[in-house]
Amino acid sequence: MTDESRIWTAALIVVGDEILSGRTQDKNIAQVATWLGVQGIRLREVRVVPDDMVAIIEAVNALRARNDYLFTTGGIGPTHDDITVDAVAAALGVDVVIHPKARAILESYYATRGGLNDARLRMARVPAGADLIENRVSGAPGIRIGNVFLMAGVPGITAQMLDGLTGQLEGGLPLLSTTVGCWVAESEIADLLRETEKAFDGVQIGSYPFFREGKTGANFVIRSVSDTTLKACAHALEEGLAAIGRFPVAGGI
Repeated sequence: MTDESRIWTAALIVVGDEILSGRTQDKNIAQVATWLGVQGIRLREVRVVPDDMVAIIEAVNALRARNDYLFTTGGIGPTHDDITVDAVAAALGVDVVIHPKARAILESYYATRGGLNDARLRMARVPAGADLIENRVSGAPGIRIGNVFLMAGVPGITAQMLDGLTGQLEGGLPLLSTTVGCWVAESEIADLLRETEKAFDGVQIGSYPFFREGKTGANFVIRSVSDTTLKACAHALEEGLAAIGRFPVAGGI
């Protein structure tokens, strides 16, 4: 398999009791997935874990081993329950240290904001051997160590960190997509979907049913790294639907 055709994968660990309790709705999954897709990397799995050392360590070791990259969001702030750095360091078998550049960044940021106290200094703690990910919003940097990337839980800050990483990770071809809609119950065309997907190497077809205007319909999202294959598969699906008296809608309904 060539580098161009290789599928690069990533996993995401969302850390935080507030996510699991429902008090906070996570917005990072969608933006991390979208960003990774542009980099030619597939977000293969997501795990939401509490602010618990054992849970984070287990998730880090499981997911980093079976993916090219692992991202975490949350738990790198200034409070006592921000333990992601400690958990990742434990998972990797390294100490937690104060990163000198991170300390300097925070000292500068907080110079006119009350100074750098012990709580704020916690945000300069990193697993030994880690590099920093720039944060132009709130000063406190993200962390990169090996194939693990620790980012903020606040979506706006995460977006800035992702922007700083753009173009730095090796990936494959971006995943392209197109949509075909149809007023049809997906159960009626399950065989057609399966056979069409099977006929085109490397293509995935996702089926998303809906009920509108008193009728059942579905949008079929076709994904491939090849624009030519993508168009050929969409055409084949449209022909297959037309052949059974259903009218496809290019672009979706």
